[in-house]
Amino acid sequence: MKRILLPIIFGLLTSCGQTKASDNTYETDTFVTPSGKTIRFYALTHASLRIEFDGKEIEIDPVSKYNNQVIDYKAFPKADFIFVTHEHFDHLDSNAIAALSKEGTQLITNQRCANILGYGTVMKNGDKIVVNEWLTVEAVPAYNITEGHLQFHPRGRDNGFILTIDGMRIYIAGDTEDIPEMTDIKDIDIAFLPCNQPYTMTPEQCIRAARIIHPKVLFPYHYGKTDVSGLSAKLQKEGIEVRIRHYE
Repeated sequence: MKRILLPIIFGLLTSCGQTKASDNTYETDTFVTPSGKTIRFYALTHASLRIEFDGKEIEIDPVSKYNNQVIDYKAFPKADFIFVTHEHFDHLDSNAIAALSKEGTQLITNQRCANILGYGTVMKNGDKIVVNEWLTVEAVPAYNITEGHLQFHPRGRDNGFILTIDGMRIYIAGDTEDIPEMTDIKDIDIAFLPCNQPYTMTPEQCIRAARIIHPKVLFPYHYGKTDVSGLSAKLQKEGIEVRIRHYE
């Protein structure tokens, strides 16, 4: 898989706080890209993220309802890009996709989701697309390696995504464990790593994955009731900032 080697010369520690999105309040984190543009990440629910950049809207695995939280995507800005990692109910929601879509919205996903929805740009593990002058997408493997859990996310089916947005490299891992292919993931500025067994990683696996990838900032997500509070202390000496947001 080809990799993009870009200079990392932006401000990572700009601000974080509360921002209104729709009728609900979501925690947000704001960063500055190499060209000085603002990018914001909204922690919505579980594995659902919203990214706002230079007037563009990117949605990751948008899901309208998870546990007791309901998101009214009809009240959100329409998406320019929607990414779906795989077909599980907490990642693929056709109603949320419909509510976010407008003419020209690009849906990027794997083959299984495209088959279910009947449309979408399909990427498989190892694919890379230069979408435009500010966005490049790489699809990377996401799967289980623990015996007895292999059926949840079999190798080769699902995607993680690396989004290079205006020179900032963002790794959204999807549902995965600390797989060997993570050694190929380089120069990551911001990483979203899942942390809940039996479906994804234990905290110990998440720490190992972070040490391999070595992002500047790590957001644990998809963690359910897993206690991720100890990640920061374990990774602080590695020079990795851990930001824990409340997704549920």
